[in-house]
Amino acid sequence: MSVTGEGIPGDVPRSALADTVLRRLPAVYAAAADPGRAAQNRAYMRDVAPFLGLASPVRRGLSRTVLAGVPRPDEADCTAVALRCWRLPEREYHYFAVDFLRRNVTYCSSGLLPVVRYLLTTVPWWDTVDLLAAHVAGGLVAADRGLTADMDAWIEDEDRWLVRAALLHQLRYRENTDTERLFGYCARRSGHGDFFVRKAVGWCLREYAKTDPDAVRAFVAGHRTRLAPLSVREALRNVGP
Repeated sequence: MSVTGEGIPGDVPRSALADTVLRRLPAVYAAAADPGRAAQNRAYMRDVAPFLGLASPVRRGLSRTVLAGVPRPDEADCTAVALRCWRLPEREYHYFAVDFLRRNVTYCSSGLLPVVRYLLTTVPWWDTVDLLAAHVAGGLVAADRGLTADMDAWIEDEDRWLVRAALLHQLRYRENTDTERLFGYCARRSGHGDFFVRKAVGWCLREYAKTDPDAVRAFVAGHRTRLAPLSVREALRNVGP
C-alpha cells in the first residue's frame, strides 16, 4: 500500500489523550525554561526555531511527568499529538512529538506515513528529520513493505530532507536491510549537491558496514568516482578501504 501524499494532512483527529497531553505539556515545559540555554540552542541549530532551553535529560524527565497515567495511544492519538505539538513554536515540543511517535510507532499503520512526511518537511532540520526517518518512517516501512514505493518516491524528490529520510529509513535494519534499495539509493544520489544528503549517503553505508563490510567496500570501490569525498569518508570510517 502506497500512501505518498503532499501538503498538510487533513483535520487533526479528535483525541482525548491529545487534549490531556497538550494541556499538560506547555505548562510543564515552560516552567523549566532556561532563556540562556535557549539562546545557545537556537544559535547552534541555525535559528531553525525558538527553544525553551531544556537539556535532554531534563526534557525527558518532564515528558514522563506529562505522560503519567496516560493510556496507550492509538494511531489517531499519535497523529493528534504530533500535529498539535508541531503547531507550537519551541523546538522542544517537536522533540516531544518525535519521541512520542518513536515509542508508539508499533501501534500505527501505514496511514501515519503522510503525517511523517509532513513533519519531515515542516520546520525541517537534522535534529528531527534523522529520528523520524530511522525510527518512525523506518518502523512503518518494516511493518508494511508496500511503503517502499513511498521511499522510492522520496529518494527522487526535490526536497533534500525527504531524500535524506529515504536514505536513512533503513538505518536500524541491519541484516534485514534491502541492499538493492540501499545501494541503489546511494548510487542515485551520489552526486547530490547538498551536504546533508551527501552525509546521509555515507552514514547509511557506514551503518550497513557493521553488518556486511565487504559489500560496502565493494560498493564504494565501484562508485568512488561518483561518490562525494565526504560520502566515501563516512562510509569507510570504521572498515577501511
